[in-house]
Amino acid sequence: MYGFWLGQSIANWTGLVTEMDKIGNLGEIKTGKFYTSEDWGKPDQASIWGQGIPSDLSETIDFVFAKNNEPWGSDDDTDIEFIYQTLLEQHQTTELSAEQIREGWLKHIYSSDEITPYGKDPEGDNENYLWVSNQAAHNLMRNGMLPPFTGLPENNPHFDMIDAQLTTEVFGFFAPAKPDIALRLANLPIRTVAFGEAASIAEFYVVMYSLAARYTGQTIDMSDILWMADTARTYLPDGQYPAKMYDFVLSKYLQGNTWEQVRDAVYQRYQVEESDGYKITSRNLYCNGCFAAGINFASSLISLFYGEGDYKKTVKIATLAGWDSDNPAATWGGMLGFILGKEGLEKIFDRSFSSTFNIHRTRRNFQNDGIIPLDEMAATGVSIADRVLRTNHVVDIKSDSWYIKDAVVKP
Repeated sequence: MYGFWLGQSIANWTGLVTEMDKIGNLGEIKTGKFYTSEDWGKPDQASIWGQGIPSDLSETIDFVFAKNNEPWGSDDDTDIEFIYQTLLEQHQTTELSAEQIREGWLKHIYSSDEITPYGKDPEGDNENYLWVSNQAAHNLMRNGMLPPFTGLPENNPHFDMIDAQLTTEVFGFFAPAKPDIALRLANLPIRTVAFGEAASIAEFYVVMYSLAARYTGQTIDMSDILWMADTARTYLPDGQYPAKMYDFVLSKYLQGNTWEQVRDAVYQRYQVEESDGYKITSRNLYCNGCFAAGINFASSLISLFYGEGDYKKTVKIATLAGWDSDNPAATWGGMLGFILGKEGLEKIFDRSFSSTFNIHRTRRNFQNDGIIPLDEMAATGVSIADRVLRTNHVVDIKSDSWYIKDAVVKP
């Protein structure tokens, strides 16, 4: 769990350098040619909201690390997962209720009309680090609505955006090698902000995280990645566009195309041609739906397959692939960081890392002014997993080890 929080933080901040730099040339916003592998290490270009200014995190497209004497900053790819983990521990439960989710969101998340420590966004609102579906759900909660109604299309017009992918993967780790239990734990948190295909995509990531427990502390190869992904694919309804996106990207990978060729094919197939029922472009959304669950799911699959289980390679491709690049980077960085652990990450980067996390960069009302040690965050996650396994009567405890009954593992 330490490796999860550390690996996710490294990848999140690296992906933020290129977030929304490249979204294609449809709609009012045009960003030119997508990045390729040749752009790694070269100057970062401006994002769609950068007003011609590149990221202030790094002048070049490269890994971003917190300074050893400074904490990792929370972001929307980490902070609501942190809230959910905190709520599970606070309430000593395995499944959060609608009331507990609403109370937690209102306690720990700023509202856009409150004075916050973060200044204002380009539209003049106070920055509260919520967007699209998360922001809509928060507004609905402030008006008294409970999940899952906050994620239904009739209440939340952004139900099919990326948000649930950011906030719920961690539930997979709470039910190691038991994806069906993990999906039950994540069911209401996912549907707090998502419905339909967006919910299915979030469930895919939860299953991937649950299966990753099979490889903790080990070296994985492409056969392991394919087994995990193909297993998670069985949870995607065949008639929905996520399943078809998965099949399309995997087929292109197996045919020997480069990742850049597949990314360009994804753009053409799903944003230009609107194939397989993916009709975002016709809706004329801001930035052509660059926050949408679907296009970012397809992009994440490219980095998953072509990264082939290598942390650095996976995060590099995710960072360069386009759209909401910090999200796929954080998702796979968290999963592969979990497998590698703290020591594994230190080994591949040949360095030590900051060992604390500042949840108060984006959220509020946590202990110690929001500065939390990563080992404390990890211990909390382990205690929740232990409670989940015991409560569901699927574990035997022997010599301080878990023996999980009927675990889903690679044959």
